Amino acid sequence: MGGPPKPSRFTFSRSETLAHTFPKTHRLLQKDDFDRVFAVRRSRADERLVVYVAPNECKHPRLGLVVSRKVGNAVARNRWKRLLREAFRLTQHELPNVDLVCLPRAKAVPTLEELQQSLAKLTSRRPPKRKRS
Repeated sequence: MGGPPKPSRFTFSRSETLAHTFPKTHRLLQKDDFDRVFAVRRSRADERLVVYVAPNECKHPRLGLVVSRKVGNAVARNRWKRLLREAFRLTQHELPNVDLVCLPRAKAVPTLEELQQSLAKLTSRRPPKRKRS
């Protein structure tokens, strides 16, 4: 029973865990913040998400979520929100300093990796490719 404690499979340094936090300051919580983002009317979309983007004066990106009942029941909506928050938390250091409002499009809940790819693609500074006719 004595001896050193057994190391965990998951060991993280303090700097790693602090680098990937999601404090309230990184969230859009007020109706005025959402209204401002929607008023800018800059959006991009893919098969999974619609992302509205507005510049902010913070030194970090902020996330707001709008998950309607069209996406599914409460369980599905909460899963969407958990996955979107986690995707944002893991990719926030690669994102520009903007306010994002994410609206899910698909009824099927994607994987975390798919949402991370969507967020990165939809918030990149490059303009979207136009379809040639």
